[in-house]
Amino acid sequence: MKKAIFLVQCPDQKGILAAITSFFASRKFNILHCQQYTDVRENQYFTRIVLDITNMSFTKQQLEEEFKSFADTLDARWSVRYSDTKQRMAILVSKTSHCLYDLLVHLQDGDINCEVPLIISNHPDLEEVAAKFRVPFFCCPILNGDKKAQEKEILALLKKHDIDLVVLARYMQVLSDNFIQQFPEKIINIHHAFLPAFQGGNPYVRAWERGVKMIGATAHYATADLDEGPIIEQDVERITHEADPDDLKRIGKDIERRVLTRAVRAWMDFRIITSGRRTIVFSA
Repeated sequence: MKKAIFLVQCPDQKGILAAITSFFASRKFNILHCQQYTDVRENQYFTRIVLDITNMSFTKQQLEEEFKSFADTLDARWSVRYSDTKQRMAILVSKTSHCLYDLLVHLQDGDINCEVPLIISNHPDLEEVAAKFRVPFFCCPILNGDKKAQEKEILALLKKHDIDLVVLARYMQVLSDNFIQQFPEKIINIHHAFLPAFQGGNPYVRAWERGVKMIGATAHYATADLDEGPIIEQDVERITHEADPDDLKRIGKDIERRVLTRAVRAWMDFRIITSGRRTIVFSA
């Protein structure tokens, strides 16, 4: 079965769901799945609609042109993705492997539907992990402190491999504004803290010093403002006073890997709409 997935955001109004579904029904589409959410504070309506387009009698371009004309009458922002177009993901890492392993295992098991044509690192340490999963590994170190040249090399690799999503799986470098601007809402970072708490380095030590009773992790879009991008996924675990910084780090690593994988799956399933600094993430 071939599917089209539409994400739509527009000002809320009476009859909006009926209008959108009628548009598709009048063109003989079977609606397989429909989710909606209304933000009453902002008076915004959001929906995700999955269509069966297996026997579509016109082109994707025609469908998009007709839907654009319709969406303009609603003052709507919208996007569409097709199931027969597989997304391509690049994973950026440094020396820590837990998030990388989790992503690759889920990809191998078919839990995340995409292609991973390459893994990029600023260190050679994780080459063996990439080899185990038969994914090409590229080491792009920062030579003589020239980070601009290193980013240029990475961007060239991403362009060469037609990358749709960049995942920072504990990539311990701050990306430049220029880099981020080339992948708007297409870079997902995992932060080893429950943002906005304990931003920056050594979060587990600072969390222990504060005597926290809960630690977590946050997956978010990378933006020009460090650790300030729209949050996609978060999780937490309760701890006690008996946990030292090493315990917090161990527990935190487990939270990090599952939070990042859930965020990547949501992106690949086309379930995320960004609204200002927030995200609406529809359920799987």
